[in-house]
Amino acid sequence: MHATRIIAIRHGETAWNVDTRIQGHLDIPLNDMGEWQAQQAANALAHESVDAVYSSDLLRAFATAQAIAQRTGAPLIANEQLRERSFGDFQGRTFAQIEAESPEDALRWRKRDPEFSPAGGGESLSMLRERIDKTVNELASRHPDEQIVLVAHGGVMDVLYRLATKLDLRAPRTWELTNAAINRLLWTPDSGLTLVGWADTGHLNQQSRDEIHS
Repeated sequence: MHATRIIAIRHGETAWNVDTRIQGHLDIPLNDMGEWQAQQAANALAHESVDAVYSSDLLRAFATAQAIAQRTGAPLIANEQLRERSFGDFQGRTFAQIEAESPEDALRWRKRDPEFSPAGGGESLSMLRERIDKTVNELASRHPDEQIVLVAHGGVMDVLYRLATKLDLRAPRTWELTNAAINRLLWTPDSGLTLVGWADTGHLNQQSRDEIHS
């Protein structure tokens, strides 16, 4: 069976991660820490065989992916289907503001209601899962017996973990979504995703920041 090895990496840190401000589809750049994390991830993968780097087209992910592509020599392809979940009117607001200003919506969000979509064009968790599942299947199927890197966002990493472990969207999160951590998965046409390793931060020091909600 022809398997595709996948290295999935969340983008480096941004100022909005530090502020717990929802980014969604807004294009926020890496901060100094994020740029350092991107370089550390690139260095960690420098000697790996990488056939392609696919990235969300949002700057925080694409800049992280650029560092990896330059270090590995792999081609870099932007793909908007790897974007973070669209949070609609939640975008630009902090968690505390959402709790205070939209308590009913915040409760549905906190309970991980799969069909809840934030007003203003937001995506539901079900919509996000469908988008990421379809996109990963399409990308992985192009690379049988090869290894690819996917650079995306916290929400995308969360979906990848759930797809690989067959966990329900409502299940509480017990795994880390650390900026620039290295996550490894295997994809086959018959079985889809399976988990190989998660949240490897050996290339990062204690300055790395785990923001599990954005």
